[in-house]
Amino acid sequence: MTTVQPRPPATTPTVPDAPTRLIVAMALAQLGAYLTILTPVIVTMSIRVAQIAPGDKAAALGAVLSVGAVLALIGNPFFGALSDRTTSRFGRRRPWLLGGMVAGFAGLLVVALGGSIPVLTAGWALAQLGVNATLATLTALLPDQIPAQQRGRVSGILGLMTSVAILAGSALAAALAGSALLMFAVPSAIGVATVALLVVVLKDRPAEKGHFAPYRFKEFLHTFYVSPRRHPDFVWNIVSRFLIWMGLASVTTYQAYLLIDRFGYTTGNVATGILLATLVSTGGLVVGSAAGGTLSDRLGRRKPFVLGAGLVVAVALVVIAFAGSFAVFLVASLIFGLGQGVYLAVDLALATDVLPDPDDAAKDMGVLNIANALPQSLVPILAAPILAVGGGNANYSLLFLCGAVVAVAGSLLVRMVRGAR
Repeated sequence: MTTVQPRPPATTPTVPDAPTRLIVAMALAQLGAYLTILTPVIVTMSIRVAQIAPGDKAAALGAVLSVGAVLALIGNPFFGALSDRTTSRFGRRRPWLLGGMVAGFAGLLVVALGGSIPVLTAGWALAQLGVNATLATLTALLPDQIPAQQRGRVSGILGLMTSVAILAGSALAAALAGSALLMFAVPSAIGVATVALLVVVLKDRPAEKGHFAPYRFKEFLHTFYVSPRRHPDFVWNIVSRFLIWMGLASVTTYQAYLLIDRFGYTTGNVATGILLATLVSTGGLVVGSAAGGTLSDRLGRRKPFVLGAGLVVAVALVVIAFAGSFAVFLVASLIFGLGQGVYLAVDLALATDVLPDPDDAAKDMGVLNIANALPQSLVPILAAPILAVGGGNANYSLLFLCGAVVAVAGSLLVRMVRGAR
């Protein structure tokens, strides 16, 4: 009689983990790119605008940031789509990574040396286009290069780099406050160097010729559209992300003027105040990012963390709205950092779980990044009339309460994403 041997249990093929050197290089590039673009948004642009137009600084800052953010809104998915299609022998990602940072560096030199609001606006527009070409390509590396089992942890590391960039940028701004040129040139030079390191480490490949349709104007317009019927989860994630970033941007854009108008800081020392607040918020962000990314991977769940993070951010905004002292503002900054850390760690991983087309990742992640870039444009536009309510152009309480409301709305909408846990 023949004995039938039992079949060995089926095993699920595993994808090897990404090498540590690649993750480190991606983290440093993320740090450098955001150091380049966020240092002006958080600190140095508000100082520069106040130096040039002190009597109308809030409106002038809104005009400069809005134009740049609109171009970032267009540039992010546009350059992402071009990156997906690039057939260069240097690969499809590397030319855009480094080329974008060089353009951003040039634009920030114009900002540093310009003496009028129109010149600042032109330089900032070039900087936004360049750095967003890099960011669109850099974001695509997460689904490109990182396997699913590592994405929560790596997303947490990348999210942490965003806040480290804000901290480092605030420190550099405080140290270099005596020179407009150095305030803008040093962070962007660091950005170029860190992205160049990633370009050296990255194993990139060119796009397959003929795989994508020609990129005509029709395709360019289509870049900005994702079908809600065919990809509802990705669309809901975009809407949720947009609203939460509206809440985040209300602080990052106007905290300098809050410190000046409410707590007695000046353009000469406000960078020091922002540095202290950023140190505190970074402490919360480190805890939130590490815990959120690790627990999300371990539990295989993303949505509860995004929901909780948005609510924590809203609480911080309410505390900021009624803060009567700088000490209370620091407490709110800690809460804000905790919520932001959890959010940055998990939301990007959630987005990669519901991508419409992994082969077109840079374009889709570029569309997702609209949810980050658009608030930079809308918050300054909407903030001017909100700040003017009651007279005096300084109704920061109402501004931050509005930010809390939209952050809560965004966190609740993540429940509409059905294709991820």
